[in-house]
Amino acid sequence: MIATPAWPPRSLQRLYLSPPLGEGVLVALDGGQANYLGNVLRMKEGDELLLFDGVSGEWLARVAEAGKKRMALGVVRRTRPQEATPDLTLAFAPIKKGRIEYLIEKAVELGVSRLQPVVTRRTIVDKLNLDRMRSHIVEATEQCGRTALATIAEPVKLDAFLRTRDPGQALYFADETGGTPAVAAFRAGPAIILVGPEGGFAPEEAEAIRAASGATAISLGPRILRAETAALAAITAWMTAVGDWR
Repeated sequence: MIATPAWPPRSLQRLYLSPPLGEGVLVALDGGQANYLGNVLRMKEGDELLLFDGVSGEWLARVAEAGKKRMALGVVRRTRPQEATPDLTLAFAPIKKGRIEYLIEKAVELGVSRLQPVVTRRTIVDKLNLDRMRSHIVEATEQCGRTALATIAEPVKLDAFLRTRDPGQALYFADETGGTPAVAAFRAGPAIILVGPEGGFAPEEAEAIRAASGATAISLGPRILRAETAALAAITAWMTAVGDWR
C-alpha cells in the first residue's frame, strides 16, 4: 500500500474542514478558523491554501472574501486523491498529559488509522479529554500532509478490549519480558499494536494478552523504553516491515 507522498514539504497552509469539499464549492468561515487565517496568518483575498475534509483528498482553494470576523474560500481543484491508510490501530494505556499529547501527534504523523485508549491495572491517568485529543489529531494531520483523519475511541478496560476487539486484526503487544523481535514478528494485514503503561502490564494482564487469539508478544530491543517511546518504535517498525513505508 503506497501513500501519495506529501514530501517535500508544501509551502501552502493546510486546513481541515468538515466535508463535503468539491470543485467550485464556496466555504464560509467564521469564529476560530476565520480568526486564525485572517488575523494570525494575515491571509487576504487571492491568497491560496490547501483544504482537506478527511474523505475526498486535498483541494487547492483561494480566499474569496477576507474580513476581520468572516472569510470565504473558493475551492479551485483537487491536488491529491484521498490516501489509502494502513489498517493499523494503536491501543495504549493513558499516560500523563504532555506525553500523551506528544504520543498522539507522532502516531498520527507516522500513519496510524485508529487510537484506542486501554485502561490497565497500572494506568495512573483516569480521565482523558477526547475533544482535546481530537484537536491534536487535526493539527497533526494538517501539519504532516495526511488527507485522512485518525479516529480516537472512548477508553475501555483491558479485559473488555480483549473480549471485543476485531478478530480480523492481528494483535502485537510490547512485552518488556521478551518476545519476537518486532520487525520479524509483523505480518501484512490489519493490525493492533498494544502498549502498556509506565509500570508495564501486571503479570495476570500479560498472561491474558498472550492467551488472546492472534496475539504475539514483541520485543523492542534491549533497552528500557518509556511508554510513548515504545509505542512510536513499534509503529515505526510496523510501517517499515509491512506498512506504507516500503
